[in-house]
Amino acid sequence: MKQFFFYCLLFLSFVANAQQNLVKYVKPLIGTEKMGHTYPGATVPFGAVQLSPETDTIPYEMNGKYNGDVYKYCAGYKYEDKTIVGFSHTHFSGTGHSDLGDFLIMPTQGKLQMNPGTANNTKSGFRSAFSHANETAEAGYYRVKLDDDNITAEMTATTRVGMHQYTFPKSDQSHIILDLMAGIYNYDDKTVWTYVRVVNDTLVTGYRQTYGWARTRTVYFSMSFSKPFKSYGQKNYDAKQAYRGFWGKFDQSKNFPEIAGRKVRMYFDFDTNEGEKVKIKFALSPVSQENALENMRAEISGWDFDKVKAQAQATWNKELNKINISASEDDKINFYTAMYHAFISPTTYTDGNGQYKGLDQGIHTANGFTNYTTFSLWDTYRALHPFFNIIQPSRNNDMVKSMMAHYDQSSLNMLPIWSHYANDNWCMSGYHSVSVVADAIIKGVYTGDANKALDACIMTAKKRNYEGIGYYMDLGYIPAERSGISVSNTLEYAYDDWAIAQIAKKLNRMDVYNEFIKRSNNWKNNYDASIGFMRPKMADGTFKKVFDSKDTEGQGFIEGNSWNYSFFVPQDPAGLFEVMGGKKKFALRLDTLFTMHLPDEFFAHTEDITREGIIGGYVHGNEPAHHIAYLYNWTDQAYKTQAQVRHILKMQYKPTPDGLGGNDDCGQMSAWYMFSSLGFYPVSPGGDEYALGSPAVNNASLTLENGKKFTVEAINQSDKNVYVQKVLLNGKELAKPFIKHSDITSGGKLTFYMSSKPKKS
Repeated sequence: MKQFFFYCLLFLSFVANAQQNLVKYVKPLIGTEKMGHTYPGATVPFGAVQLSPETDTIPYEMNGKYNGDVYKYCAGYKYEDKTIVGFSHTHFSGTGHSDLGDFLIMPTQGKLQMNPGTANNTKSGFRSAFSHANETAEAGYYRVKLDDDNITAEMTATTRVGMHQYTFPKSDQSHIILDLMAGIYNYDDKTVWTYVRVVNDTLVTGYRQTYGWARTRTVYFSMSFSKPFKSYGQKNYDAKQAYRGFWGKFDQSKNFPEIAGRKVRMYFDFDTNEGEKVKIKFALSPVSQENALENMRAEISGWDFDKVKAQAQATWNKELNKINISASEDDKINFYTAMYHAFISPTTYTDGNGQYKGLDQGIHTANGFTNYTTFSLWDTYRALHPFFNIIQPSRNNDMVKSMMAHYDQSSLNMLPIWSHYANDNWCMSGYHSVSVVADAIIKGVYTGDANKALDACIMTAKKRNYEGIGYYMDLGYIPAERSGISVSNTLEYAYDDWAIAQIAKKLNRMDVYNEFIKRSNNWKNNYDASIGFMRPKMADGTFKKVFDSKDTEGQGFIEGNSWNYSFFVPQDPAGLFEVMGGKKKFALRLDTLFTMHLPDEFFAHTEDITREGIIGGYVHGNEPAHHIAYLYNWTDQAYKTQAQVRHILKMQYKPTPDGLGGNDDCGQMSAWYMFSSLGFYPVSPGGDEYALGSPAVNNASLTLENGKKFTVEAINQSDKNVYVQKVLLNGKELAKPFIKHSDITSGGKLTFYMSSKPKKS
């Protein structure tokens, strides 16, 4: 009997500790409609392959000018479209600019067509109509029926390999097209060169060089078929040149094993039986064709598609189970889809053997860490990397090491600004890698040389010839004549300087601390006390005369206006409300921001801002305002933070394809959702403090890498009970609405007591 009882206890313990099936709550189609710019295809956590459908081929330019419609296709897929042109292997998730879309594959049958055709006439090319009714998107898996050719397309992935499975009808004219011309944000000269080598009747290797957002980008591939193709060929769309060499001695259009050019599409022919599945393994490498082939052999040894899919979903489930929540079904969908989106990037940029291409275009080996790329730092320093410092500290440690490798390889001796594929594309303002570095050092995550990291931060912050830094250092602000985003840059540099000061203080380098804590006050130089707003300042020290605090264009700000940016002093809220007239006046300014009306005319020319992402005058769809709702905590009116946070959660996040109010921006929007749903948020990364809000979950359990658990409980939480009456940390009531990072990593319990009535100080 005792033995039976023992086994019962063992079984119950196993059940209690077993992973929940959380993959079922992930809906990758969320954010694919309107402004989210997410993609629905298959990837694994932080994977180098993002295998996803493209729904159109929109050129970046038309008649020599920017084509505004291309912005809708940052992720390649737009939910509103009715056709698919193929499936490519690299994508950004949720960005407001783009690149990638490499190696597009499309299965067809019938007469071979080598152009994509048009959305209005799918029969004019190899594209196909499709219906969302016949489309399935899950974590690690995508499926769709291509109606025109009656082909079912399925895909899954490992870290470096995409696996396709195409179910064909009976035909002696089945084809698989490999389009090396296709790409996202494409233009005529984007593809610098492509090369393909047909090794045998099941194996093809090659590479593609592009000049786009990343200007020196090369991606190598290895492509393997599950059955031999009976014939193959290519069509070259290159313009005629005076010099063509002597390759014309061969007929290179059919069954020729070595192809090179700028604009190349290839095809592979098959005979297929009814319902026959033709599978493809497509591996990527930043280094070589040989490494791509090694990656393929190491990660997918056979042809069991269902096994690879199961492995991908098991990997996702393991990551998702790091946080278990109790909430409504819709909130679970929103939360775990947010977690999924947050764990897509940064992406692995290391081959299985540890090699990667560096910023110096040389081949390097990552010793003791995984090298990552896709650092959208203007977005992700705010919440994504701080979230990683709690849930993915080992990965974030490697990400900071990747930034340091970037610095070592940079000819400019700078940490990354916005980097991908061994390039810095220099997008957006600030030098926010220093925030990520500081946050990791302050929170004890970074295991590298902290003094060397601080030196890298200092070098970056003193790069005088980069975007106004020289003026900023000499004048304490950037003159409006010298930069169209002078105010944004000054405010963001000031915050980053504060982050540098925090590292210096921790390392007892007080000369550096004193220098950069002084620089962190430069935000005051753009504050015009006569009107109460941040305002562009001229070189002569006067404020710009023509100014509108609501306008998002031509006022010195990037992706925002003065109403939002005037609150961008996350490092010193007390100092900000002091210059704005004290706590009460500051709170009234916040009230006005959330209740005012911002007419469309003020953001009509800013494609990153749309009505869906705006509440009053608060622009949640763009990151500079993400901390603002939490600023009430410094005004003795924390109940307003609680109300606004819950309002934003409901208004800006929905379990639908159009459920994101703005670009997810490599997981930043999603990280804001998770933090806020759990009841706390990092207002100023680089510090060790989190501001409390109003949890939207009933309870949550965070499993930390150090083996500890941190739990959140919201007693009497409901859609009406958004106000916090009191908060206990490990049974002791908190006097202020803040907790420390160590409170989380030490393990423990945070208990919120909720009510429908605000608790006023």
